[in-house]
Amino acid sequence: MGQGFGKAYEPEEGVNTAGNPSIHEVDGERRHVLRCTTAAVALLMGSHTLTAHAVAAVKGKPLGFTGVPVSSADALVVPPEYEAQVLYRWGDATGIAGAGAPAFSADASNSWQEQLLQSGMHHDGMEYFPLDKNPRHGLLAINHEYTDDGLLHSDGMKTWTVEKVRKSQAAHGVSVIEVVERGGVWRVMPNSRYARRITGNTPMQFSGPATGHALLKTAADPEGMRPLGTLNNCAAGQTPWGTFLTCEENWNGYFATQEKPNPDEARYGMRAKGFGYRWHEFDERFDAVKNPNEPHRFGWVVEIDPQDPTQTPIKRTALGRIKHEGATTTLSRDGRAVVYMGDDERFEYVYKFVSRDKVKPGGYKANKELLDHGTLYVARFDAQGYGRWLPLVHGEGSLTATGGFASQAEVLIKCRQAADAVGATKMDRPEWVAVHPNTGEVFLTLTNNSARGQGSDPARMADASNPRNDNIMGHIIRWREGKGQGSAGRSPDGDASATEFRWMHFALAGDPNAGKAEYRGSIKGDMYGSPDGLQFDAGGMLWIQTDVSTSAMHKGAYSGMGNNMMLCADPATGETKRFLTGPAGCEITGVTFTPDRRAVFINIQHPGETSSERGDPANPKAVSHWPDGPTGGRPRSATVVIRRKDGGTVGT
Repeated sequence: MGQGFGKAYEPEEGVNTAGNPSIHEVDGERRHVLRCTTAAVALLMGSHTLTAHAVAAVKGKPLGFTGVPVSSADALVVPPEYEAQVLYRWGDATGIAGAGAPAFSADASNSWQEQLLQSGMHHDGMEYFPLDKNPRHGLLAINHEYTDDGLLHSDGMKTWTVEKVRKSQAAHGVSVIEVVERGGVWRVMPNSRYARRITGNTPMQFSGPATGHALLKTAADPEGMRPLGTLNNCAAGQTPWGTFLTCEENWNGYFATQEKPNPDEARYGMRAKGFGYRWHEFDERFDAVKNPNEPHRFGWVVEIDPQDPTQTPIKRTALGRIKHEGATTTLSRDGRAVVYMGDDERFEYVYKFVSRDKVKPGGYKANKELLDHGTLYVARFDAQGYGRWLPLVHGEGSLTATGGFASQAEVLIKCRQAADAVGATKMDRPEWVAVHPNTGEVFLTLTNNSARGQGSDPARMADASNPRNDNIMGHIIRWREGKGQGSAGRSPDGDASATEFRWMHFALAGDPNAGKAEYRGSIKGDMYGSPDGLQFDAGGMLWIQTDVSTSAMHKGAYSGMGNNMMLCADPATGETKRFLTGPAGCEITGVTFTPDRRAVFINIQHPGETSSERGDPANPKAVSHWPDGPTGGRPRSATVVIRRKDGGTVGT
């Protein structure tokens, strides 16, 4: 996902300077890079020889659509047997009951009050919630990650006012919209009793172990119980009890702080002027010098009940404070909730939360406190395909008062530092997690890390789980939970609550024609780079979305890879086929299916984005005029629904 406005705002080396042991130090005798081969499949299944089970697994299924070629066109391209419909663009009315439906102004002259009733900007993670057991009538909960203030306002940032700050805050957050399909056409329902906008100023509440801690208290909220707003909502998740988990990622960029940030601020990437949003000039909440605890109130997973527009969103502190990319929820063998999360920055970590209690029938009301009690873990990827989940529990190991953590609340608020202390593995930008609906295998995108291999820190060198220095292409890793030992011929049992796992690479991304071997990858099928969005459909096919930054797109090793794209892969064989390509300057993100798989929703984020990540208000269509075409005023992020023309199952 977006890392800020251009390379000037992105520390190439990352902000993690912890001296964690590298894989080379943890298990120097068993260093090994696993590839997505039949032998590696056999190893994952619990044997160094190819078993009958593994042979059956690699047979796979055919990918039933016509693959599309790479494209640099300013268009959304899907297979010829499919059709795509733009459903919900930035500035479209959300359809909130009794609140009006202001039309989008092509010159971006809508007021901040109108923006509160319209779709936010830069659509990202998304989930579909069917209503009344009807697969084609439901709710979409959609993240709005950040804003391009060059396009959001008529004159961009030429002038700067409190009204512009409020509009930018209103364009962040989440939309909940009601959608229905009739006669093959989807529409957003007006005057919906479910529809709502959640923004950077929506009242929220804390829950879990850190609630009320001194580090969460401010002058405006002296009890440390009621934060205001959610920001930089990136990937997301859906719980088994029907709620939406939205994740606060690059929240640090909204804060201004002292010229030399303190160690805690530096560990989360804060800097004197943030990412240049300039909110602090009219909203002192975002001046960390005046309000040093306000940054602690962001970086959480937020739970929202999409069916109750009156529900106060809840920041679940038990899941830790990081730059949350996503929150993918599954069940342990005994029925407890397990939430997988990535911290999207170079050399950061992979986390897992296991609830104390079992999921109960009865929806959100019956599970209202489920995510407040449990154990948070961080991953250590050891050599030769072994791994361990390390508990982040106060009083264990170095997580004590003498180690800088006075309580479990401080472990969670300073989650990155706690993960440093226990020796987690530094990864190449851990992003989306997907869990196979049949096998329980877990897949994770590691988008890229051009700083891998720079300097002399062993933990920043290529290792078994992050096998390439100068990793500009990224990779996808997979694991199976449990204690299975290959030499004993026993497979990991797949219980999501396990504290050990076996891992391997699914694919190293790249262009097979690249000049450098490190950039060629190991993809079986259509090439791609910078994998980001990741989702399984109910049939067990893996959908992969890419996020090549506009500063890298069409340049160097990416010169032949076209615009960002979505692909479908068979996890059994690794066969990969390109399903769509996006318009110029966009990222492809946010994938969710109707239960009958007759439709898939995806998001086109920031079409027309420039390499600086801020548009020119004098020439807003310099890069793209999608989706409104040449007569439109400016490019607009949008939710798109895609279906087969014959009404069949998507992907088959």
